[in-house]
Amino acid sequence: MLVLAFDTATDLATSALLDDGRLLGERVGSARGLLDDVRVLLEDAGYTPDDIDALVVGTGPGSFTSTRIGLAVARGLGLALDVPAAGISTLAALGSQPGVFPVVDARRHEVFVEGPRAVAPDDLDLTPGTVCVGSGAVRYRSTLERKGAEVPPDDDERHVPRARLHAALAREFGPVDAIEPLYVRVPDAEASLA
Repeated sequence: MLVLAFDTATDLATSALLDDGRLLGERVGSARGLLDDVRVLLEDAGYTPDDIDALVVGTGPGSFTSTRIGLAVARGLGLALDVPAAGISTLAALGSQPGVFPVVDARRHEVFVEGPRAVAPDDLDLTPGTVCVGSGAVRYRSTLERKGAEVPPDDDERHVPRARLHAALAREFGPVDAIEPLYVRVPDAEASLA
């Protein structure tokens, strides 16, 4: 089964093409460049969009706008190609790496963590030696390390929510329009109007 997976919930958009679980290609870019990345993945592997059997999309939590871009691309491709899809949490994908605690930057001086929930980094209750990964771990390194956590170097691969991690977690596929974003709080624009 040829699976196209992508996640746009963080500042880094990741995409991957897999054939029966075997990684054919992977890209890291921005949400606005996702369709170009998909085109390159397919071309490099010798496939066309019509060859795709299923989609896997990251559902956040993360940036409201970036998450919506990923879901819109998934819906457009899924409906146009008539293929099923699966939605996988960005936190679940990051957390699927052995021995790590996922921490995604939530802006507003908060991070998204398992639950999912948005909390101030100072309010996290971490066991000393916990390995924190993700954009929030990088941004709030000093706070997390002060609390006894370990944060790998900024360029460590474990900080990137690789689309291949999402694909590995996908078990059930269904209608792409049934996939919903994972929002933990109201969008910034809506909060500023309140």
